[in-house]
Amino acid sequence: MKEKNIARILEEVKQGSVDVSEAMEQLKDLPFKDLGYAKIDHHREIRNGYPEVVLCEGKELEHIVGIVKHMLESEINIFLTRASKEIYEALKELTEDLEYHPIPEIIVVKKQKIEKSQSVILVATGGTADIKVAEEAALTAEILGNTVERLYDVGVAGIHRLLKHTDKLQKASVIIAVAGMEGALPSVIGGLVDKPVIAVPTSVGYGANFQGLSALLTMLNSCASGIGVVNIDNGFGGGYLASTINRQIEKARSNKS
Repeated sequence: MKEKNIARILEEVKQGSVDVSEAMEQLKDLPFKDLGYAKIDHHREIRNGYPEVVLCEGKELEHIVGIVKHMLESEINIFLTRASKEIYEALKELTEDLEYHPIPEIIVVKKQKIEKSQSVILVATGGTADIKVAEEAALTAEILGNTVERLYDVGVAGIHRLLKHTDKLQKASVIIAVAGMEGALPSVIGGLVDKPVIAVPTSVGYGANFQGLSALLTMLNSCASGIGVVNIDNGFGGGYLASTINRQIEKARSNKS
């Protein structure tokens, strides 16, 4: 973690093992490192609680390699989204500490142990076709330190499949509901629980769904209260938002104990 590195440098200056000029040299890349094609935000974790995440989509392969190569200089976990198999193969040349999850196309470089929360985030999907987006949300939440449970293919076409698992809905602290087609799942879940529901519309559906716009509009117009909506196919955004909410729950629990 970057704040630990800063604290270490300050402590070394205090003890006299590092002089001021050397400390300044170590700190010169803060708060960001300018690579020309990218500016690596070293202060993101200090400000937001989580390190910068690399979106690979739209980036040149050589730029992604350069970004990761620089980030590997710090002992932090590195998280890349929308990463193809080609990107994974290129990054294997830099480090062996890679995990590749092909369904949501996520790469993780684990340099530190990920502590999991007591509070649970539940990720539910309307159908099996929504799993890719749901896994992006679930893995994002896990990588950011949350305990995650999955409940897939419980859409409104067979509502009994969802109602059979009301215990899981009640156990969760935050629920991510991922659905395409008409996008009704978050409304149903929102009417059953007393916790935040994050709705993630997907582009799954037939022609008149307009690549997920129909699901997005349904979720935005839900009559159930307590629902927040992220963009179409934005599993990462849903997982990240759920993690920030769950983090506050964990802080509250810690303050009580």
